[in-house]
Amino acid sequence: MNARGALGKYGENLAARQLVAAGMKILDRNWRSGPGGEIDIVALDHDTLVLCEVKTRRGHPDPTHTHQPFQHPMAAITPAKADRLRTLAGRWLHQHGGPPPGGVRIDLIGILLPSRGAPVVEHVQGVA
Repeated sequence: MNARGALGKYGENLAARQLVAAGMKILDRNWRSGPGGEIDIVALDHDTLVLCEVKTRRGHPDPTHTHQPFQHPMAAITPAKADRLRTLAGRWLHQHGGPPPGGVRIDLIGILLPSRGAPVVEHVQGVA
């Protein structure tokens, strides 16, 4: 696994732990649907199916920081990415019997790994 893959895996593990700590049940991880992409984490929040996109970034959020470029993880959800996530959600539901009573929600978990200190995990519900 390359450094980028290891960083992504680390972030996904942190995100999964956060979801479980919030009372959710992890149903699937790194679910793939052919060449159309991947859902990082599928979880159940009471009776709502939650499809989570996880973005992990190293760096410093201060735009004056010149040593390393930085893009906040939350900037990763573009309209095209949101459309892709909705398509993947439909495929997952088709393979797994349809939506639960609480419906479906797409969340983003952004993880910032500063050069010093603990990771910062931000969970935004209903991004797409």
